[in-house]
Amino acid sequence: MKEEIITLGIESSCDETSVSVVKNGREVISNIIDTQIPIHEKYGGVVPEIASRNHIEAISRVTKRALQEAKMSWDDIDAITPTYGPGLVGALLVGVSYAKALSYAIKRPLVGVNHIEGHIAANYITHKELRPPFLCMMMSGGNTQIVYVKDYTEFEVLGKTRDDAIGEAFDKVARVVGLRYPGGPKVDKLAEEGKITIQFPKTHFENLDFSFSGIKTAVINLHHKMPDINKADLCASFENAVTEVLIENIQKAIEQTNIKTVVLAGGVSANLYIRKAFLDLEKNNVKIYMPDLKLCTDNAAMIASAGYYNFISGKRSELNLNAIPNLKL
Repeated sequence: MKEEIITLGIESSCDETSVSVVKNGREVISNIIDTQIPIHEKYGGVVPEIASRNHIEAISRVTKRALQEAKMSWDDIDAITPTYGPGLVGALLVGVSYAKALSYAIKRPLVGVNHIEGHIAANYITHKELRPPFLCMMMSGGNTQIVYVKDYTEFEVLGKTRDDAIGEAFDKVARVVGLRYPGGPKVDKLAEEGKITIQFPKTHFENLDFSFSGIKTAVINLHHKMPDINKADLCASFENAVTEVLIENIQKAIEQTNIKTVVLAGGVSANLYIRKAFLDLEKNNVKIYMPDLKLCTDNAAMIASAGYYNFISGKRSELNLNAIPNLKL
């Protein structure tokens, strides 16, 4: 196998059209992100049909820019690695269809990538020294999981949410207190001005599963009963409650596996309060890794990185690869 493997990552699972060129899974040559946040802001959330249309309009332009910025041609690309799930089915289909056409046209292997694997791989870009095995705290709008990363392409889900994902809970709380989409970062910012004055109920399980529906509902009910409540305090108290749940479960996972390397991944790993709480675990001889803030949200560099490890492990996808919106790890 060549010393240098160049993967072209394509990400279109939600509201970012992104294409990236990555060398050997760790070195980002280019990473172009065309965000749709301003488009969806007026609707208070992502509108799937609008997202799909905008991906169609952007994907060729974004791909061209990624190659230009990398100063590369199609001849330099060794594999095409698109996200094929989980995500919005229409949005995913744009990236998958484009990747299949590219693979056929330039005669390069197609390697479909699980979006969750991509979020984990963002840490390989930020931390060149990071190697499996480790525990991953996956936190996003659609997923909350504790993943045992045994190897680059071998995963075991130790615990997952039974209802709302943590990012979904953040967004719903944001809407209740009148914050615009995307709500998660705005809740985090407002919480910095508040104090932890409210103790919200937390759901505990004997295993490593999560439930954020009860906390979310408690916030909504309290706000309805007391519309004049200090919103900064409400956000700070909510943020503290969900963070305590995350920390409690990751500590249980460390005890069960005796693995003391923990990696954060997913959009919610950009939350500053959560990042600080996990860094506090280093006092207990736990090593914490987290992606650069720019790699926490959806981007194609993380997909190209995960694609590289799948490619060198021998994985290939056929040209009948389809989008799988509820794809599991």
